Amino acid sequence: MIPYRNEPLTNFALPENKAAMQAALDHVRQQLGRTYPLIIGGEAIATEKTLPSVNPCNHQQVVGIVAQGNREHADAALAAAENAFTSWSRTPMQVRADYLFKLAAIMRRQKAELSAWLTMEVGKNWVEADADVAEAIDFCEYYGRQAIELSHGRTPIPLPGERNSFTYIPLGVGLVISPWNFPLAILLGMTAAAIVAGNTVIIKPANTAAVIGAKVFELIQAADLPAGVVNYLPGSGSDVGEYLVNHPRTRFVNFTGSMAVGLRINQQAAIAQPGQIWIKRVIAEMGGKDCIIVDETADLEAAARGIVQSAFGFQGQKCSACSRAIIVDSVYDQVLERVVELTNQLAVGPAADNYAVGAVIDAAAFAKITSYIKECGEEGRLVAGGEYDDQQGYFIKPTVYADVKPDARLAQEEIFGPVLATIRATDFEHALAIANDTIYGLTGSLYSQKRERIEQAKQEFHVGNLYVNRGCTGALVGVHPFGGFNMSGTDSKAGGPDYVQLFMQAKSISERL
Repeated sequence: MIPYRNEPLTNFALPENKAAMQAALDHVRQQLGRTYPLIIGGEAIATEKTLPSVNPCNHQQVVGIVAQGNREHADAALAAAENAFTSWSRTPMQVRADYLFKLAAIMRRQKAELSAWLTMEVGKNWVEADADVAEAIDFCEYYGRQAIELSHGRTPIPLPGERNSFTYIPLGVGLVISPWNFPLAILLGMTAAAIVAGNTVIIKPANTAAVIGAKVFELIQAADLPAGVVNYLPGSGSDVGEYLVNHPRTRFVNFTGSMAVGLRINQQAAIAQPGQIWIKRVIAEMGGKDCIIVDETADLEAAARGIVQSAFGFQGQKCSACSRAIIVDSVYDQVLERVVELTNQLAVGPAADNYAVGAVIDAAAFAKITSYIKECGEEGRLVAGGEYDDQQGYFIKPTVYADVKPDARLAQEEIFGPVLATIRATDFEHALAIANDTIYGLTGSLYSQKRERIEQAKQEFHVGNLYVNRGCTGALVGVHPFGGFNMSGTDSKAGGPDYVQLFMQAKSISERL
């Protein structure tokens, strides 16, 4: 097998790549407004209740109209997944892995079109959209190889007179609840790991990215996966999500989203329902209040660029985004000045036109983010941005507050938007203490040239993903296994060497000779 390597990113400086993206956007525009049905057991199901998905950069433009499932549909999806599990769970691991490799190949051929859908539905500029597609390809390639390794099982310690084996078997039927911010990569990654392990799933994408969810299902159909292995069931969290989380026949829940929803899922899944014969497994990746520490020995230009890129890439709508810059006193003013300069250079506009900063996802996000700007202005000194406009799209200028106290709302609560709090620390020890003073523990970064501080951060900076002398976003599958501590989730490490194993259970077999 060809060794795994990350999918190369597209260079849009090349005229042919720029032209291909423009052509893909034109092609996608011709398909806007279509209706997407549920897909259960391979059958398309139209529903009376539908929900439009709109372009956040132009909220008058309907990207697609998506069917909304109910509890009856959830029951049908469970039945279809259970029926498919009987044969799919017995399909050789190599064959299941081959489906993932086929998915990766299809996405490579459709990379520009998939990027264009991401641009139109969730407001990713070309670079962010292309990276989302590349990550989806990586998940399929990486998890397929993981599964093949797991198919060999483990070799127990031999015992004379016995033949012993240790193998992995799938769990059963699972629910995949995916977010809108990486609607292709995360949804496909969560699904791919579960099905390559031999499970069958019901996917419930976020409503603001349900068209991308439908496109994921189109990829699955193009790869000829057997009917019922994956079932597409968009719908409300209360009608579909909670019902399936609580259902006694749901074996596991794979969730990526907010802390509040993740905690509720974990709580509900822990309650054994009548007729339930297992303890449900919950794999959860939640939020973050991530930070970058800069000390006086750092490359200050690199640090400032890392802060701005990590804070405002995709409008700060990443659970890994830098929302706190913690800078030691002796270089605080210098770094802050450069952060402000770089922030003010970021142009805001429609993602389809490839602006550096596009719109936030929807009206609710716009209201939440701007409420922090309105209500928390007194917590810091506004030094960049603070302006917003939702007349055509949900646009918010990248916003920087200086001199924020470590215990302020701006420094403690996940805003999930283009708002950065800069915090002055007396020294490195103080900066590290501030960094750890949060309920989250997802990503963090340290800019320093002092080896003993780097080593101390490796031990004491309590995050699941620690980066040194680089930004705190942009994890690569297989290179930076991703997942956090504390209220950031179960540290499931997506794109890591043990992720597929989370969707399996071990079976030890001993035979007397």
